[in-house]
Amino acid sequence: MSIYPKQILTLQQQLQTLTDAGMKIPSLDDAQIALTTIGYYRLRGYCFHLYDNQNKQYKPGTDFSDVLRLYNFDRELSHLLFRMSSAIEVALRVRLIDALLIHCDSLILYSPEIFDDKKLYWQNLGTLSNEIARSSDVFIRHNFQNHDGQIPVWAAVEVMSFGNLSKIIKNLKTGVGSSAAMMVSYYKYLSPKGKLVNPSKQMFTSWIQAVSILRNMCAHNSRIYNRTISTHVQIPSVNQPSVVTRHNGLYQIVLAMKYLRPDNTIWKRFIDDLDVLFSKYGNVVDLTKINFPQDWKNQLLL
Repeated sequence: MSIYPKQILTLQQQLQTLTDAGMKIPSLDDAQIALTTIGYYRLRGYCFHLYDNQNKQYKPGTDFSDVLRLYNFDRELSHLLFRMSSAIEVALRVRLIDALLIHCDSLILYSPEIFDDKKLYWQNLGTLSNEIARSSDVFIRHNFQNHDGQIPVWAAVEVMSFGNLSKIIKNLKTGVGSSAAMMVSYYKYLSPKGKLVNPSKQMFTSWIQAVSILRNMCAHNSRIYNRTISTHVQIPSVNQPSVVTRHNGLYQIVLAMKYLRPDNTIWKRFIDDLDVLFSKYGNVVDLTKINFPQDWKNQLLL
């Protein structure tokens, strides 16, 4: 077995590495607490933009307390995003149930004829079967005990993961009177001419996929600040960012959240909370690191 060239650093070695690279540490006690509760390698993610790889030094004035503030900002931001994405997810579940029940069949979710890709249908159904089998929810047990294990659509949709929810919606057949057509009709947006229009299915599912990815990042305490997020979001022309960025970032996904918002009251509260958070950490946060433009608030309220 090959030997990995680097060894894990002790607490004292971590502190020494930071100071040797030019980082100011105003309080050793605070730094030790942070390194033993948050971790050196997690905090490093909030220093990437402050580090000169060529000189192996932090930029002049880099302060450990500012790195901690960035970390705290990221955690508070993650909580806001998770709350909003969870509200979006719950509404999507309700609307998918309504859209599927236009077929007047409580077990329509297990019928391949309403799905485009039959192989993908079976893959998604296999995932759903595992999710149902793992569930201990009372309404699942009820159907096991009283309905010979048949799980109606309204129960199945409630136990599927957000990722599987996204895949099932994406695989629905389109066309007049279809469940897919009913789903997109819940999420109309204003065109450049000021008319309410339905998103295409491709655009709509790109929003759901992006929010699903972000929600999983938040649920697993992943860093959000200053990172590329691997997803492609189709943004309506009326809301295209004025500055083209070189990579996908948080702002593009927040635009998707805007179009998937359950209602305007929840969305307005989310924007207000974002505004307060950005002001609170304004001395350390660079909004371009999450792809937010200067007029972000106007754009998100448009």
